[in-house]
Amino acid sequence: MNTKTKISLLILMGFLTITSCGKKETAPVEEQTETSTEGEAAPVTSTAENVLVIEGNDQMQFSTNELKAVAGKPITLTLKHVGKIPKEAMGHNLVILQEGTDQAAFALKANDAKATDFIPESEKASIIAHTKLLGGGEEDTIEFTIDKKGSYPFICSFPGHMAMMKGVLIVE
Repeated sequence: MNTKTKISLLILMGFLTITSCGKKETAPVEEQTETSTEGEAAPVTSTAENVLVIEGNDQMQFSTNELKAVAGKPITLTLKHVGKIPKEAMGHNLVILQEGTDQAAFALKANDAKATDFIPESEKASIIAHTKLLGGGEEDTIEFTIDKKGSYPFICSFPGHMAMMKGVLIVE
């Protein structure tokens, strides 16, 4: 996201904050997906509690490397593949792992799990939740709950993607 876009978003957020003061009740408003001129996906968020949206693109990038949620409440997470390349060549998923999981070892095992969309059966105990493997233009929404506060790593387990497509889900 370039500086001009960041400034515009900050001004918009300030305006929305000022205009919403004094109102008793407002419905959550989702921000629309924006794509910069460089083709990078901008993060999509929602003001609704524990509703998370993240994008993956054809440049092997997630739109953000940090997600936040509240412990003990259901989390709804949507992964959108905003690229155009099919999943056979540029598939993306989002796998949320237990704290302390060796991500590199997990990714190595995932490389050999093509039959299960790169989700290794032997590592089920390390996985909190995961989306389907998606190709360009597809999306998947999952629901799960994490009761314990902490920092939970997330990755794309498609072969070779973890190096660039990883982040952390912070549960407070």
